[in-house]
Amino acid sequence: MKQSDSNKELTKQAFELAASDTKQKYLLRLYIAGSTPQSNRAVANIKIICEEHLKGQYELDVVDLYEKPYLAAGEQIIAAPTLIKKLPLPLRRIIGDMSNTDRVLVGLDLRRENQK
Repeated sequence: MKQSDSNKELTKQAFELAASDTKQKYLLRLYIAGSTPQSNRAVANIKIICEEHLKGQYELDVVDLYEKPYLAAGEQIIAAPTLIKKLPLPLRRIIGDMSNTDRVLVGLDLRRENQK
């Protein structure tokens, strides 16, 4: 799949996800680089966070940049793991292994920075 095809598919998914329900849906994409300990931690941590805070309201797509390196340029990925929140807007990027739950929740707009 070419980069433009990937973007078209993502736009289609975003539209369908937004139109499918009146509840706010989260469209997330986690970019990892292979099966490293940091990548595995990031996947496990974001799945736990999503299940605890967004149960039934999210779609998580995990992209291994070793398998699809062309997606890195299209999304301007400069480090991995990187989580991108596509929906709801505004778009947000979180870099790291997602172990700092508070930072991830702030990045997903689920918690204010000064809120505990």
